[in-house]
Amino acid sequence: MSIWLPTAPCTPGACVEPAQAAVAVPRAVLRLTAIAVLLSAGIALSPLGGRIPAGLVRRWCRWIVRAAGVRVRVTGAAASTGGLLLVANHISWLDIPLLAAVRPARMLAKNEIRQWPVAGPLAAYGGALFIERDRLRALPDTVAHIARELRAGAAVAVFPEGSTWCGRAQGPFRRAVFQAALDAGVPVQPVRIRYRTADGAASTAPAFVGEDSLLASLWRVATARGITAEVDVRPVLPPGSHPDRRSLARAAERAALPGPHQHQVPTPRIRRRPVPGPQGHRLHASEEPTLSGHVARRRDAVHGGQEDSGVPLRQRVVGEFPA
Repeated sequence: MSIWLPTAPCTPGACVEPAQAAVAVPRAVLRLTAIAVLLSAGIALSPLGGRIPAGLVRRWCRWIVRAAGVRVRVTGAAASTGGLLLVANHISWLDIPLLAAVRPARMLAKNEIRQWPVAGPLAAYGGALFIERDRLRALPDTVAHIARELRAGAAVAVFPEGSTWCGRAQGPFRRAVFQAALDAGVPVQPVRIRYRTADGAASTAPAFVGEDSLLASLWRVATARGITAEVDVRPVLPPGSHPDRRSLARAAERAALPGPHQHQVPTPRIRRRPVPGPQGHRLHASEEPTLSGHVARRRDAVHGGQEDSGVPLRQRVVGEFPA
């Protein structure tokens, strides 16, 4: 794993609390079976592509979440036509069907998802835009590709935090993807996702963080009782409302990240692991090298030649890849 990639300090042991009430094992198995059936149906129908009505796709996405035993509550509505960048905070694998239930969109996904069983083929057939997050030189092409899709009238869904967080803490929105919206001249629609228990408290049971395995997360969700997913579609940020990707990302972040404690980390201090730095200098993972030389020229190609001195490389270029 590259040290430049955005990561969250949230871990299952430190952040994820088991659900207060659990369902019986047979019912949990039935839920997982229902999810598998729905995903298989999606894979079978995915070659039809755009011929599947958008309303049916939205309902299918809701069915997946409901099959997992999670109630869905959506407020607001996304722009129904034209190019649109959908951005949301990222907590769980459930976020993907929840965001698609708002508006079917091409999902920006890390390249590793191609290898996942079931989810990989489904993402590929569904038109996901796969990116190689650990390749610095791939960033300009990624931004250009997203902009082309947006200009063509597609909706593109992105989780700009670049990693999943537990929901009680959040990460900053990486800015690169917002440049694609500026280049294409399309609106940005923030979406706020939260998970609640039956008594209205925040639930971290659906969180898929750290070294958590997908199977463990699936089982935790399937055995939980009384979880509700709240999807709040925030007002559109229209084209021209923000002069650059920095201010646009901040506006979307304020709209999508719930609560006043964003960016705080609810985990114990983690011992820093030294990594090789330039000219043999030993850097810690928390240190932020600055941009220079060839990388600066690569940055200029993405940032339109605008200087951004003093801002760490992790925030400026590579770390801006979304998950």
